[in-house]
Amino acid sequence: MQRSGLNSWRSGNWLGLLPASLLLVLVTAAGAGRAVVVEDWTANRVGQRGIPSGWTGEGFGRRADYDFIIEQVGEARVLHLKSQNEHSTIVKDITGKVRLRETPILEWTWKASVLPKGGDVRRKETTDIAAQLYIVWPRFPALLRSRIIGYVWDATTPVSTVVRSQKTGTVTFIVLRSGSKDLGKWLTERRNVVEDYRDLFGEFPENPTAITISIDSNDTQSTAESFIGPIIFREK
Repeated sequence: MQRSGLNSWRSGNWLGLLPASLLLVLVTAAGAGRAVVVEDWTANRVGQRGIPSGWTGEGFGRRADYDFIIEQVGEARVLHLKSQNEHSTIVKDITGKVRLRETPILEWTWKASVLPKGGDVRRKETTDIAAQLYIVWPRFPALLRSRIIGYVWDATTPVSTVVRSQKTGTVTFIVLRSGSKDLGKWLTERRNVVEDYRDLFGEFPENPTAITISIDSNDTQSTAESFIGPIIFREK
């Protein structure tokens, strides 16, 4: 189910390459037509720890350390996430900000540094993931009927796997990256959210009302580490 357009760059000297790469994402988005930057982390000061400004934490009854920090790399800011035997999730309200008929392409940058040992989204007992970005369509009752697409970097599940969460039936994972092949490299992902939604649910989506970022390592009782940069919805 993975489509073309998933671009990556190798970062032998990523401190030098990353700022230009992240800025290129923004410039390209602006130059290619309509674009909505839903997060670039500039509302947060460098060194800010915990839940970033504009986001809320979702503990789901689990231990959540929110071991997050805003970092400056050249002219770009990124969110650095760490997890040690815990599960941290943050949510941002994007109600009214994204119109999928106008900007169906979701684009973001991320990097995974440490994958949870033995993580596998296909099994309830090992659903730990270092890098996760979710698009949310709440529907009443939320716990039963909401629709959530999770774009993830899994430790073992093969790329292009599409699988419903064994823990939360409202979540469908799409595995974009797998294993250690690209660890330590900044990557840019692009997904047509409308096409993904149609493939999964057989209809055109309403506009999403939230995005979620998560990192967890509690099932495998291990550690995980990742980074995420700008998050953009764009026309093409």
